[in-house]
Amino acid sequence: MLIDLALARAIHVLALVHWIGGVAAVTTIVLPRARRLADPAAAIAAFETFERRFAPQARISIALAGLSGAYMLFRLDAWDRLASLEFWWLDLMVAVWLVFALMVYVLEPLGIDRRFHEFALRDKDRALALTTRLHAVALVVAAVAIGAGVMGAHGGLP
Repeated sequence: MLIDLALARAIHVLALVHWIGGVAAVTTIVLPRARRLADPAAAIAAFETFERRFAPQARISIALAGLSGAYMLFRLDAWDRLASLEFWWLDLMVAVWLVFALMVYVLEPLGIDRRFHEFALRDKDRALALTTRLHAVALVVAAVAIGAGVMGAHGGLP
């Protein structure tokens, strides 16, 4: 029975909904609100308040997405698909996961958030504009990866 694959896929999708939904909230709600605030300290606080609460949740969602995705590749013995152009969407999903995992498990612990804070205090507008652009690009690429992944997994891509 393939109940384990169905469970892995459900965990994978739920983790993605939570993780990328949070990225969407930051990109479309939190950052635009922070950018409208005149006081740099208040703007940074608006962003960091959400980020501080969401980051631990995102770490869990990113881990679950990675573990469930790896499990499905293992269970289906589908590692060779990563080398096939036909499954380009799978490589895109892995690339998106790697970028976010690098960010939350490596760069944040190394202090990138502290550097952002210092930059934002010096130049709030540039710091928040850059952060908004990076989040928007990440959101668009993640949305493409998710859409292509769904279509590819269900035979909807050539």
